[in-house]
Amino acid sequence: MATVVTDKMVEDFQRDGVVLVKGLWKDWVEPLRAGIERNMAEPGPYAAENLKPGEGGRFFDDYCNWTRIPEFEQVIKGSDVAQVAARLMQSNRVQMFHDHVLVKEPGTTKPTPWHQDGPYYFVQGRQTVSFWSPLDPVKEASLRCVAGSHRWEKEVLPTRWLAETSFYPDSEKYMPVPDPDAEGMTVLEWEMEPGDAVAFDYLTLHGARGNNASARRRAFSLRLLGDDARYVNRPGRTSPPFPGHDMVEGQVLRQDWFPFLI
Repeated sequence: MATVVTDKMVEDFQRDGVVLVKGLWKDWVEPLRAGIERNMAEPGPYAAENLKPGEGGRFFDDYCNWTRIPEFEQVIKGSDVAQVAARLMQSNRVQMFHDHVLVKEPGTTKPTPWHQDGPYYFVQGRQTVSFWSPLDPVKEASLRCVAGSHRWEKEVLPTRWLAETSFYPDSEKYMPVPDPDAEGMTVLEWEMEPGDAVAFDYLTLHGARGNNASARRRAFSLRLLGDDARYVNRPGRTSPPFPGHDMVEGQVLRQDWFPFLI
């Protein structure tokens, strides 16, 4: 494994739900940039523009494109990200879930709202990891994560980013979306170079500021699963939805759609 994952990094990930992995994709920056350009030129069915009328800039995102964008598949299968994921999750197996592209053009003041990824997904488990990697140098527009939030007793209410409404009908099951800065929570963030990655648990609360810099902020995210991850029923359409999957509660995700990388 080319990427060094120390015992302290594993300890930090398990305790805080987030850790910085320097240089994870430093040798894959150009393929990822090319893949994002292809993705933006040929958006998939889940592509979204996340700004309201009158808001400046552009905030594009899209996911679940790795099987049609060869650069993404090359990075997923050719880099050592699966080995890094196994070490951080303390898992023997690593299963593919999905990819995600997020692009904030210069002058995009809209922040990425605080949220946990897990409640949007139809999967649960203690062994999960997302990798968020900028393909441009980032300072203020880096990912921000709340330490220890992956161990909160209640999950954070999932909302629609534009409509700002509850994602599911049973909102009382969830805690309200907090304001970590106002509430004095420990927020971890790093200045990052292209190819660095933040690794975080699906239940780690995270968000990002707008991009007020003069350069783009392109980011590639990869979501992977470990040994204990299982399908869970949600009270509505999940994100990503993966229609027609035919899975049942407690099942390991179907391997023809979600292959094992290890």
